[in-house]
Formats: sequence, structure tokens, C-alpha cells
Amino acid sequence: MTPRNRQPERRPRSGTRDRSTAKGLVVRETSALRRRAPRRSDNASSTTLDSSLVRNLVAAALSEDRVENDITTNALVQSDWTGRAIITAQAEGILAGLPIGQAAFLQVDPELGWISQKTEGDRISPGDVVARVEGALKSMLRAERVALNFVTHLSGIASMAATVVALLAGSNCRLRDTRKTTPGLRMLEKYAVRIGGGTNHRFELSDGVLIKDNHLAALRARLPAGTDHIQEAIRLARKAISKIAIEIEVTNVDEAQRAIQAGADELLLDNMSLRDMKDAVRLAAKHKPPPLLEASGGITLTSARAVADTGVDFISMGAITHSAPTLDLSLEIEG
Repeated sequence: MTPRNRQPERRPRSGTRDRSTAKGLVVRETSALRRRAPRRSDNASSTTLDSSLVRNLVAAALSEDRVENDITTNALVQSDWTGRAIITAQAEGILAGLPIGQAAFLQVDPELGWISQKTEGDRISPGDVVARVEGALKSMLRAERVALNFVTHLSGIASMAATVVALLAGSNCRLRDTRKTTPGLRMLEKYAVRIGGGTNHRFELSDGVLIKDNHLAALRARLPAGTDHIQEAIRLARKAISKIAIEIEVTNVDEAQRAIQAGADELLLDNMSLRDMKDAVRLAAKHKPPPLLEASGGITLTSARAVADTGVDFISMGAITHSAPTLDLSLEIEG
């Protein structure tokens, strides 16, 4: 499928979710290293994860915590003591990462029993029981912090994404994430964005052409005087990668006009005023097919709706992954 023959992107049906398997892993997410055309992005309907990815990330986290050398638990808790624990919400938000939390407990001790009381994507409120764990108390105490770290972090991202999505309701604008993610946790964090109703942009650098300001700066310094560096960048990208959608960052209406004339498939409107965004929308509408428009830079919960109402197709916010506060959950041993 060439960039100029892209099919309309589908929105997910409300309430459609993939549920966890018996072992607590939501299965299947195509490898980020696989080549795609035009790009794997904006896949809000996909709420799945690669079970091997989850297993490896959980194993690394447990190793970091040296769970086998929990000197406090080893000193106080005998190996044959059993009991039950409950995981409870302490704040309102969207639940995400529960299968990863479950995987942490089961990696420490496959004999632990896990009973989910909530499902990924559920809205939870203070006092809601999210899950119950039964079995060896020693194992529960070893796994507790790693499990909660994953679930509270991902639930925080899903909750913030859901807040933005709610602000955009009724507009034709959708929320996109960015690559501003925690190193090593990108696939999980982008999964949480999808759980919250947002869409994913690039997972990694081979997912699509995005010509940023520093690409343009590097190119411009080496072009003959008078060469339009925006149009030349698009030409070079199209020549090198003919079947991938080309997105380019522009900072004003003039740059947007030149990018549209050069045949860009998407424009990243960086830190533009609302007036300039509206002008860019009008310019794009005159082109057939019109390029997609993504607004980015300094967008907040306060300004998101006003940006959406300019007519852009997407807003992107790095804050939903790099600055989302964790959603408070607690684990209490019942005996």
C-alpha cells in the first residue's frame, strides 16, 4: 500500500479488549524489528503484548531486585507459611499492566494462585479489589514491589491517555504518543497508551520517515544556496524509501505550504499557534489527497481541546508516557 493510497484508519470499537490468558499474559504483538509498509502506527485497536517480551522484562526487574536474596523476608517468614494478599486501588483511573504484575508473581513462584478481579482497561476507584494472590507468603513478599511497579506505572500512563482522549471526544482528532519513553519499557508504555484509548506513532526509527528540525539543519548546511531544504528533504526521502509515508516537521504556515507542495504525506505542526494550525488545515484541505496533520509541542490538558478544534488529525503528547504520575495501588497481606 503506497502512501498516496492509504485506507482510512479505523477507530477501535468501544469496549473491545483482549483478555489475559490463564498464565496472565496478553498474547501477540508483532515484533518491532519487523519491517512494515507504510508503518505500524495508530493501531489503537491492538491491545496485545508479546509474552516473551513480558517474560524477559519481568525477569530483568526481578533480577535487579535480587528477589532470591530478600534478607528481610528470609529472616522473618518461614518457607511453609501460606496466606492470601489483595491488591487494591487507592486512586481512580484506568487499569493497565495487570498481566505483567501477575507474571512477576508467577516467575517468583509458579505455584502461587492469582485471581483477577478486574480486566485491563477497566476504570477503577479507591477501594476496588484488583486482584488476589494466594500461596507462599515468602514468594508474595519477594514479588510484591516489582509487580506493583509495573502495574502502577502502566496504569498511570493509561489513565493520563484516557483523560486526553476524553477531552478530544466529539472532535475528529486522535491522541498519538511519541518515542519519549523509558528506555527498555517502550513496548509496555505504548501498550498502556492503547489501553487508555490513545494511538501509537512510531515504535522505532524504521517504522516511518519523520523528518525533524535537526535532519533539516544537517541537510540545509550542505545544500547549494537557494535550494529549498524542505522540498529537497522530501524528495530525497521519497527517492530512498518509496513505499513509506513521509512526515515532516514544520514550524510555520510557509513551511507547511512548501511541504504540501512537495508531496509530504503528513505534517508535524511543531509549536504552532492555533491560528497557524487553522491555516495549515485549510492549506491541507486544498490538496488531493490531503496530508494528515499532527500538532505537537507544548500541548497540555488545558489546551488539548482547542488544538483539536483547529481541525488537525492528531495531537501528540510526550507527557502521557514520560510524565504520567503512577496510579496508586497497594498490596496487603491478609494472613
